[in-house]
Amino acid sequence: MRRISFKEKFSYRFDNIMSKGPVAMISLLGLLSVFVVLIAGGIIWGFNIAPEGEEPLGFFEGAWQSLMRTLDSGTMGGDAGWYFRFVAFFVTLGGIFIISTLIGVLSSGIESKLDSMRKGRSFVIEKNHTLILGWSSKVFTIISELVIANENQKKPRIVILADKDKVEMEDEIHDKIPNLKNTKVICRTGNPNDMVDMSIGNPQTSKSIIILAAEEGNADAQTIKTILAITNTPDRRKTPYHIVAEIKEEKNIEVAQMVGKSEVELILTDDVIARIMVQTSRQSGLSIVYTELMDFDGAEIYFNNEKALVGKTFGESLFAYEDSAVMGLKFADGTVKINPPMFYTLEPDDEIIAITEDDDTLVVNKKQNFNIAESAITEISASENITERILILGWNSRAKTIVTEMDNYVASGSYIKIVSSYDSCRDEVQATAQVLTNIRLEYLHADTTSREVIENLDVTSFASVQVLCYNEIEDMQEADAQTLITLLHLRRICEEKDKDIKIVSEMLDLRNRDLAVVTKADDFIVSDKLISLLMTQISENKFLMGVFKDLFDADGSEIYLKPITDYVKSGVSVNFYTLLESARRKGQIAIGYRIASLAYESDKAFGVVVNPKKSEMITFTEHDKIIVIAED
Repeated sequence: MRRISFKEKFSYRFDNIMSKGPVAMISLLGLLSVFVVLIAGGIIWGFNIAPEGEEPLGFFEGAWQSLMRTLDSGTMGGDAGWYFRFVAFFVTLGGIFIISTLIGVLSSGIESKLDSMRKGRSFVIEKNHTLILGWSSKVFTIISELVIANENQKKPRIVILADKDKVEMEDEIHDKIPNLKNTKVICRTGNPNDMVDMSIGNPQTSKSIIILAAEEGNADAQTIKTILAITNTPDRRKTPYHIVAEIKEEKNIEVAQMVGKSEVELILTDDVIARIMVQTSRQSGLSIVYTELMDFDGAEIYFNNEKALVGKTFGESLFAYEDSAVMGLKFADGTVKINPPMFYTLEPDDEIIAITEDDDTLVVNKKQNFNIAESAITEISASENITERILILGWNSRAKTIVTEMDNYVASGSYIKIVSSYDSCRDEVQATAQVLTNIRLEYLHADTTSREVIENLDVTSFASVQVLCYNEIEDMQEADAQTLITLLHLRRICEEKDKDIKIVSEMLDLRNRDLAVVTKADDFIVSDKLISLLMTQISENKFLMGVFKDLFDADGSEIYLKPITDYVKSGVSVNFYTLLESARRKGQIAIGYRIASLAYESDKAFGVVVNPKKSEMITFTEHDKIIVIAED
């Protein structure tokens, strides 16, 4: 066995001390300073050394003089006597070494601390904050909406914890959202799946937690692991968390629900977008209505326990507000019902669900005379359940759900033609065709951006056309560019043949929607924006999940845009109370209208008005629509 030398032992111990960081190094320098000062003081005292012409110095005085020369090399400039100068010279040299090293250590320590702060690894000392876990393109819409929602809050905070550089996150947020108003956004770097990293964001004191799906890898597995990291940490809080998470695949919903239990609200993103796509394809303007309901800039959905309405029927409660539109009830057990029976009598613990500008505008109307124009009210004309021809250009992860959901709406014998530029979806299309009841499905592999291909499809023979983005195109802008090309071809063909068909298109980037307005498509589904709005709304109020589930469900009441002439006469000036009464008699709830002449004006919400003031008079044309909540 080799004998370890003193030099190796000293070097090893010195390395250990140095590895402990700046505090250990400063302590070592302090000890070295004390050693130098004491040795110098002992020499001066022991050998009776003194400056020329002065009394010999004692130990403490010699040590003090040495300390002054250690700290300031200029002190020895006035020394006299060579013996004293000799000692002072070596003490000063030691001081120069110690002070210069100390400055270097402090500088390195401060720089290291700044680097650590830039890395975003410090604990967040906030409470009642919204914690966003993960990073994706949805984060900017979520922050923008929370900024609006927090305008009347005191010191609102948003904390973002993601596996991304802190400075990069802050720069991107600053570029896309320059005005955060009174909201402060705090970014931290860490893995949301890791319990230790998770604690940095301080979920224990958070108001709500939003989990964004990863854009790479197995997104659902990472989301489930993040939920586990929140709910099963040893020092978790006793009160329930309020978590909103997005899930990509339906097969993972059950596992995620089992992990999060009642603490998590799960949004099946592809399913939600598919349902909105199907509903919108059947009635243009619906995506604008959903956007109006989901964003915080304008009318929102609020809950209120209104004692003045206890004992009244739900039908009577519809007229209780001048500036708010009642749409449903939340019962004492927490369940939600949109458009309950008109004859239902409100109980003391029931809460009104209403669309209103703010919670302080949900005030009961004392008006008794609503000036309903009885002579203007009309009946719904009988509609025949006819078969439909639908064209879908493109295919992605949502397309199967779109087709199967459409099967719940159309008459038996309806026909859908799928055209895709990528043949990888052939097997999935054929498998989907086997489970359909009312639809006959046909598939064609062809370039959906080709004018010749689209023209040969005889698009004007279809009742509606849906344009989907491709999963195969990873770049968002490229995917939207191909969609725009397809829409431009469709517009030109319709103009040349002087035919009007319903066109609904999916967009990935909100900024491209303004460009796509020139194509005059009926609706654009900006999937990321809608999911972001939905997650933000539910993060503020978990009971809204029940509201939107009911609205998206084909079996429940949904939002429809119906001909105004089925409710009131065109060309006659009426107030919105009249539309409300006409819809009530049909078992429906009127919540707004759409002016056809403004359908392509983005600055006027494409003609959509949600929650109008009920007493204002308006004259409709036969082309205008009423927005109602109805079962069919």
